[in-house]
Amino acid sequence: MNATSMKILTGSYFLLALLLYPVSGYSANDAGQNHDYRTFNSGGKITYGQIGDSYTADLVMYLAGNQFMVMEDLIDDFQKKNPDIKHIYVETIPPGQILKQQLLKQGEIDGQKTAQNPDLFASVNLGHLKKLHKKGVMSDYIIYTHNKLELMVAKGNPKAIKGPRDLARDDLVLSLPNPLTEGIFKFYGGPMLKDLGIYDKVTGGAKCKSCWAIKDKTWFTSRHHRETPHRIEQGKADVGIVWATEVVYGKESGRKIEGVAIPAPYNQQDKVGYAIGPLTKGRNGKNANRFLQYLATDAAQDIYAKHGFLKATPAELKIKAIP
Repeated sequence: MNATSMKILTGSYFLLALLLYPVSGYSANDAGQNHDYRTFNSGGKITYGQIGDSYTADLVMYLAGNQFMVMEDLIDDFQKKNPDIKHIYVETIPPGQILKQQLLKQGEIDGQKTAQNPDLFASVNLGHLKKLHKKGVMSDYIIYTHNKLELMVAKGNPKAIKGPRDLARDDLVLSLPNPLTEGIFKFYGGPMLKDLGIYDKVTGGAKCKSCWAIKDKTWFTSRHHRETPHRIEQGKADVGIVWATEVVYGKESGRKIEGVAIPAPYNQQDKVGYAIGPLTKGRNGKNANRFLQYLATDAAQDIYAKHGFLKATPAELKIKAIP
């Protein structure tokens, strides 16, 4: 990329530049939103932000956002093994937002309507699938991978953070997933803080997003916990709760962050299961089933493990009825 292009990236046309120069990793000035809406085309070409593809692609998937870093490897391998599935539209944002704003009602992204009937929907909360089951639009699912919580800190861990109890320290500024739309906090991070007995000290009982839960102490992110590495690199936060996989990805991408492990059971690894199922109104039911079968293969499981996820068991990978 030449010097002129670099100036564009740092200017007001940054988002446009992401479309012109899509990259496999997010930059230090980006929270990763350029990865949220992608179309994977046969031959390896990826297009970004083509929301209309949710109505026309050969396979449409709305997936829990924290697996965005897996998609290039996963879809590339899947399409090589299924070359007739030429266009795959993948959305990776918090599943609570998908459920409430795109599946249960007509949603819009940047002023464009998005399909209410993806072929597959995945969440880190089986309860989301149960709600769709009650609506009569989903009946089957599998658990296809697992994750765990970790603390993200600046490279070198300058504040000497040792574990999750340190989140209650008065000298630290926190960046936490918001409790309104981010399942990582609502279902896992928040309960962890309660188990540790520090929930009120850390959050002040606030429930908001893009806000100070406690002024100058605890910031709740706007949309996704991928904002946390950006805040840490900019010196706006000392530590945040993220998925362990995001620490792996951040380090591989050269970001100035590192992780501090959270011990079990506080890391929630025994509770975090990614559930996926086909929507009965999806346009490409056969292709959806082919993808579910692919997720159960060693190749797919190895790709998730490569990115720091924990493999599902053979029993979890068998298609079953939503309870």
